[in-house]
Parts: sequence; structure tokens; C-alpha cells
Amino acid sequence: MPTRDDAWKLLCEYTASESLRKHMLAVEACVRAYARKAGADEETWSLAALLHDFDYERWPNQEHSPDQGHPSEGAKILREQGYSEEIVRAILSHADYCNVPRQSALEHTLFACDELAGFLTACAYVRPSKSILDLEVDSVKREVRKGAEELGIPLEEHITFCIGAMREQADALGLRGTL
Repeated sequence: MPTRDDAWKLLCEYTASESLRKHMLAVEACVRAYARKAGADEETWSLAALLHDFDYERWPNQEHSPDQGHPSEGAKILREQGYSEEIVRAILSHADYCNVPRQSALEHTLFACDELAGFLTACAYVRPSKSILDLEVDSVKREVRKGAEELGIPLEEHITFCIGAMREQADALGLRGTL
């Protein structure tokens, strides 16, 4: 089985974006901590988390093809390089469109930590300190909820509205991505 150092080299070979690399490191931190908490194999869980998006830049898969693009192309590479089927399956299962139902604790944990790690990173960046070190769960929840309450609308409606507004300004915000 390849080592974490091997995984990092593979990730860097396929991922030039510093922010995407940091995202994978953040997800790895969360998933590894859950492995430790559960008494699971930290190395296996860590590798799955670290590599879950390594192929995203090369094959972004905006079409959500279940067997082409991210993460299917990455899965092929990982199998060729000797990564376990447990890791490959977890990575495939994190993308709902691959139709690999999440079954194991690793699969559920990777899925649960993926988006949350990205959101918490964004929350840290907008703090005056720009730090995760003083980010508190109550402040994250309170700010999101409080804003919608003050507008007098349900949280889902507020989120939907803001997504739409930001889509209209995607270019100016640098959020068009590859679409």
C-alpha cells in the first residue's frame, strides 16, 4: 500500500491549485480525527480523505458522469498504484452521481467532512483574525441563522436567494470556476 508521502506526491502531481490542496488537507484533518475517535485505521482514512479530490482539476466532471471524470478517473489511477479498494470505494462514494452507496464508517465520514471542511475554511477567512483557532461552533450557527431570522425568512430561502444573487455576479466574484 502506498504511503501518505506517496499520496501527497500524487496529489501534487495532479493538483496545482493551492486552495484545492488545502481543502484536501482540511478534509484529511477532519477524517483522520474521526478515525482516531472511532479507533479506526487512521492511515487508511487519511489517504482516502487526502486523495478524494486529487483528480478534480484534470477531470472536473461538471456533467456528473458516473463513470467518466472526477472521481472515476482518479479511482482508476489509485487502483493502478495499489491503493486499497476500501479507499477507492470511499472516494467514489463521496460523489452521489457515481451511484456508489455509502456503507462504511469511512464512506459516511468522508462525505460528512468534505463540504463542512470547505465551509469552515470560508468562515475562518471572513473572521477579523482569518483564523480557525478562534472560530466557535456557536458563532458559525448563530451568524447563519440570525441573518435569516432578521430578514424574516426561512434559512433555506435565504441560502437559495444568496446563491442566486452570487451566481449573477460569478465572474466579478471569481466564482465562475470551470462553468
